Amino acid sequence: MTASTTSRTTGLRSRTAAVGAIAVVGALLLTGCGDQTKDGNGNDSGSTKAGSAPLADKLPASIRDKGVIRVGSDIAYAPVEYKDNAGKVVGIDPDIAAALGKQLGVEFKFENATFDTLIGGLASKRYDIAMSAMTDTKDRQEGIDADTGKKVGAGVDFVDYFTAGVSLYTNKGDDKGIKTWDDLCGKTIAVQRNTFSHDLAKEQAAKCKKDGGKTLKIEDFATNPEAETRMRSKGADVVSADYPVAAYSVKTSGGGKYFQIVGDQVEAGPYGIAVAKDSTELRDALQAAVQAIIDNGEYKKIISKWGVEDGAVTEAKVNGGS
Repeated sequence: MTASTTSRTTGLRSRTAAVGAIAVVGALLLTGCGDQTKDGNGNDSGSTKAGSAPLADKLPASIRDKGVIRVGSDIAYAPVEYKDNAGKVVGIDPDIAAALGKQLGVEFKFENATFDTLIGGLASKRYDIAMSAMTDTKDRQEGIDADTGKKVGAGVDFVDYFTAGVSLYTNKGDDKGIKTWDDLCGKTIAVQRNTFSHDLAKEQAAKCKKDGGKTLKIEDFATNPEAETRMRSKGADVVSADYPVAAYSVKTSGGGKYFQIVGDQVEAGPYGIAVAKDSTELRDALQAAVQAIIDNGEYKKIISKWGVEDGAVTEAKVNGGS
């Protein structure tokens, strides 16, 4: 996903099997390894006492002393982050955060917000980081509004930890003849507001207009489930979302009876943990922690648990997006 500054793209590049299939629902019952404590959400934080955590000294003293990293997140994007039936925050990001907590000796406390407010929340110091399937892009790094090309903020730094493509999906058995993004001309697409999918939809709408084809109508919503509801009610023909989210919805919604993926994925790029530009010490601590869980195998266990191994990275890059 993207945040309050959206990303410009240089065109859609088809990429098949960019990210592995999502794990079966039973895999959600699996638990992590190691001794864990509860965080502010009632989740297993995976943290240890700062004194015994291998990378605690890399954190800023203010965070180390508080013992908490405040995480801004749109907690409605299963399976990356969402609330289970008991109200517990679960998913790929919370599991990775728990593993990082063991390295850094702090709890990662997820705080729910709409996606397009997350970068602003970093700027206002409401959150220490944003971790919400956020695509690392140059525009976001530089604080550029893609629609206007103007600078709207200081930008953020990213610690990259995953890669994902973007998919289209329709009501099952009713694909409207959609196989590629060029097939969207004359259709209505529903997307989550200010996400990478929203960017691609706007780019495709401009292409439809330039090519003299039929108009692509875009309906944007605060959350992806709202976009799906619009499609279910026949108000939209298609939804676009990050592949892990699309695949999870196809697998689980209506017991697998509601939706189907159409066509190939298109290139999106790396997910990154967003950090304010002036929080370089925190950024570097997170980079070290992500690299540590990659090296010690904990990251692989988490990625395998959720069935998204093909999106795994081997290096925790800073600002690796384009």
